[in-house]
Amino acid sequence: MLVLRSRIFGIWLGALCGLLVSCGPDEPTSYPKPTTFVPDSPPPGLGFPNLPWPQDNPPSVEGVALGKRLFFDKTLSLDYTVSCASCHHPNRAFSDTVVYSKGIGGALGKFNAMPLFNLLWANRFFWDGRSPNLRDQVLQPIQDPVEMHLSLGQALGRLSGDQAYRVAFGKAFGDESITIQRLQWALEQYLLSLTSYRSRFDLSRMGLANLTPSEQRGFDLFMREYSAPGSGRPVGADCFHCHGTALFTNRSFENNGLDSVLKPGFQVVTGLASDRGKFKTPSLRNVGLTAPYMHDGRFATLEEVVEHYNSGVQSSSTLNANLRVQNGGLRLSPQDKADLVAFLQSLTDTTLALNPHFVAP
Repeated sequence: MLVLRSRIFGIWLGALCGLLVSCGPDEPTSYPKPTTFVPDSPPPGLGFPNLPWPQDNPPSVEGVALGKRLFFDKTLSLDYTVSCASCHHPNRAFSDTVVYSKGIGGALGKFNAMPLFNLLWANRFFWDGRSPNLRDQVLQPIQDPVEMHLSLGQALGRLSGDQAYRVAFGKAFGDESITIQRLQWALEQYLLSLTSYRSRFDLSRMGLANLTPSEQRGFDLFMREYSAPGSGRPVGADCFHCHGTALFTNRSFENNGLDSVLKPGFQVVTGLASDRGKFKTPSLRNVGLTAPYMHDGRFATLEEVVEHYNSGVQSSSTLNANLRVQNGGLRLSPQDKADLVAFLQSLTDTTLALNPHFVAP
């Protein structure tokens, strides 16, 4: 009888040990393979470049959802008051409404917040280009003492201490490990998913809408080169050299004549005097939503922007070559300027504000 009881106890103890091992605290929770996310891509007829998604970060429904949650979460700021979305509002094409955005404690940034869409086709980030890729970019505002002022170690600690985030990372990446790289990947997936190509201009290119006569004249001016006095050619606004193609940007850095005394600009990256005063050429898509304008937000309206190129360009050593030859300005009439603004407004993608994918979770 004693032997039998010993055997029964041994069997019970072995089963209990097996149960404890199988449910041990170090045993990772297994998650199913993430669901493939199909990016909302522009149709070929619009002329967008065919650039592939990063091969080492394939998009998933769970990864994009995690990135969205992180983008809108104030947990990633030191005092829990600022998120990425605090300075990048979906209904403003992910730009801000003020000249300089406020970080923690009301601290003001140094540049106007840039819009965030069609980033798959961007090559460098920030107005001065100091970030070479999106993965590097997403970490900078979190750590910046003027913006969110949170160390990456603190950020990982906060996220790892949140059961819901551990589950979200598990669903996105297969296990609940939360690392800097996965933080980058999740934000990258969400930001790369923000595409914009449904403006009335785009619809007109697809035969689904018509530009007004004023918008069409503005487009003609936009695409027509500058004509010097006495040339006999029609007046042109000469915008397309820097804002041509389906992207409405040359993806470069230019000095557009804002000042005669130059700030560093792209020179902070290259160290070259020839890059002083050059800033990132923004896309003009959704430009009707992204006021104020320029890297320092100095222009409140599109009319002011157009007038700058018409009569306000300042000469300097690194001024864009096409602007340099426009000595005396473009000579646009009041109607020309109004038509140009009308065309720029036609580049607004009104679906952005209505798309649930773009609003806070």
